[in-house]
Amino acid sequence: MLRIITEPWSARTELRRIRERFDDPEIREKESLVREIIDQVRLTGDRSLVDYTEKFYQQSLNLQQLKVSGSELDAAYQQVSQDLLNAIAIACAKMEAFHRQRLPKAWVQFPEDGTVRGKRYQPINSVGIVVPDGKRAYLSLLLQQAIPAKIAGVKRIVMVSPADEDLRIHPAILVAAQSVGISEIYRVAGPQAIAALAYGTKTIAPVEMIAGIGDFYTNLAKKLVSDHVKIDYLSITSDLVIIADNQANPRQLALDLLAQAEQYSLAAAILLTTDKALALIVQEEVQKQLQVHPQRLLTEKAIAHYGLIVVVESLEKAIELSNLFAPTHLSLMIDEPWEKLSSVRQSGTILLGSTTPKAVADYLGCPVGVETFLDSATLIEYPADSFASIAHNLQILAQAEGFTATDEGIEYRGQDKT
Repeated sequence: MLRIITEPWSARTELRRIRERFDDPEIREKESLVREIIDQVRLTGDRSLVDYTEKFYQQSLNLQQLKVSGSELDAAYQQVSQDLLNAIAIACAKMEAFHRQRLPKAWVQFPEDGTVRGKRYQPINSVGIVVPDGKRAYLSLLLQQAIPAKIAGVKRIVMVSPADEDLRIHPAILVAAQSVGISEIYRVAGPQAIAALAYGTKTIAPVEMIAGIGDFYTNLAKKLVSDHVKIDYLSITSDLVIIADNQANPRQLALDLLAQAEQYSLAAAILLTTDKALALIVQEEVQKQLQVHPQRLLTEKAIAHYGLIVVVESLEKAIELSNLFAPTHLSLMIDEPWEKLSSVRQSGTILLGSTTPKAVADYLGCPVGVETFLDSATLIEYPADSFASIAHNLQILAQAEGFTATDEGIEYRGQDKT
């Protein structure tokens, strides 16, 4: 049951519990298991990939089946409707257009004093993209990562995803992957897949970055290998906070909360509203929709543990609570949302208005950008004359901070050594 809270102190306590849901002892036990899996893959490579796939996914997989074949990739196009092919193409085109605008360009300036200043950007060489469930068409999660990587110029993009009981990955996923230039796809998932991408095996060469999200164990593995390989972000799962006034549509609100909860059992779906009557209608609608939801078990678990409706006295109080929670996604389902935007301090993505559901961010937006897949370097050159003109000021700054070697290094460079 989706709970309703009206007391401010209870709301803050519950929001803190949800925000800190990854710090309990049960989570630490899971972390120990994930570390063990990672260590085993580092030691035994492909053998562990096969063994853990059999153990956790009850699939009989041999080494030759780890990689999806070219014939399977070709066959996927015959298993997808023309409407879905068109939808994938449109989504790719819109996302590519969006990310091309964000592609930073190198620049160099040559001021009259002879100095050189600039910025250089280079794509990383390889990235591994995690798609959480090969049985379902998780197109948004794939495209959100793959398209900015493609626009950035990453040469090698690898995809890992679990297969179904017949060792098949959803054909729509295979088609979408090929649409963005991915042909290196492996039937592996979980912490073992993350370990393979980070450290490499005989079959899977290591990558420079791991992107995308999976189940809790997968995302925890990303966190644990982040000292060895780059990752896109550390969030273990996503949160959605909706702020709604009495003009909001209760069915829309219920569907948006369920849309968040159906993705992960640890997903947080929270409604902050000024209208108690609206809260009761949303609560009833969520319960009604859960009864017929195809993913009822997972969705109901997320709603029961990390779903919440908080009735607040004003929109200002709602924004204050949202800022404290700092959600990955914030939806402003209120009249004139732009007027309240300046008060929002902590949120990854802000969705404005009733016609902008989180699905827009999932399918047409992206939690990462092109810059995620670029290495940048600042370029600076100071000729002798130009350096001499600023050396004294630099020494004063170094002396103020007590940096003796810095001070002496500046002075030494300013000396005439001819």
